[in-house]
Amino acid sequence: MVQNKQRRRWTIEPGHELTEMDKEILYWQNRSKSVPSRDLVKTPEQIEGIRRAGVVNTAVLDAVAAAIRPGISTQEIDDICMAVCRSHNATPACLGYEGFPKSVCVSIDDCVCHGIPKPDEFLQEGDIVNVDFTTILDGYYADASRMFIVGGKTTPEKERLVKVAKECLEIGMETAKPYCFVGDIGNAIQKHAHKNRCSVVRDLCGHGVGLKFHEDPEVVHYGKKGSGMLLVPGMVFTIEPMINLGDWKVFIDADDPFGWEVYTEDGSPSAQWEHTLVMTETGVEVLTY
Repeated sequence: MVQNKQRRRWTIEPGHELTEMDKEILYWQNRSKSVPSRDLVKTPEQIEGIRRAGVVNTAVLDAVAAAIRPGISTQEIDDICMAVCRSHNATPACLGYEGFPKSVCVSIDDCVCHGIPKPDEFLQEGDIVNVDFTTILDGYYADASRMFIVGGKTTPEKERLVKVAKECLEIGMETAKPYCFVGDIGNAIQKHAHKNRCSVVRDLCGHGVGLKFHEDPEVVHYGKKGSGMLLVPGMVFTIEPMINLGDWKVFIDADDPFGWEVYTEDGSPSAQWEHTLVMTETGVEVLTY
């Protein structure tokens, strides 16, 4: 019977002098841990390109922050994102991606993610809204999302949820150190969410990003320490925990003709914050805001 083993991902060219990073990765690879392939480690030039895309992405979300209010339609938010993105000679990555019809995801209350902007969908005071945008600039991708409380005030429960979701992102970023594992991040996020009587969506996750919209690794926001892929300097990825006030289970709305919109199974509100991050020698650097 053929033995089931993980393929060696990190290889060394003949005559190549081992770096400290090589030694660290080989140490974990030899212990059957998941490690990155070399193409997941971005060059300084690639990181700078992703950083420039992040600047545009931040400008898009800043424009949304300035305009969002009770009575605005989600289509108007899409129009703002499209206009700001194109004014910087950039492209919205979502538009046309696997059939997604708009440039941005706008997800209200119990819509966990991938909410499709509509001309007849209007924000109301007290709604909590996630706006998730990804920019392509000169072939480089940057991805981020922010939460907004429409009108500045909502229920204490939804305020707490938005706050806990942001703390989960911050804790995930603090946990992300060179040569940690994806599972270390997920474990820390899950503990904080549960401590605050919230749950972590398991069916969706963060991801590598930069040269493509979605790359390895999958960055899950729950789990065990030491699980998942090893994270090393030069890797670029998102952390984007989706935190529910109720149960973690979700579903795709059967009435959505595009098959994208994800909702909480129990109708409870959901919140998410996201950054694109690059791993450095000391921790993560934020490339989007």
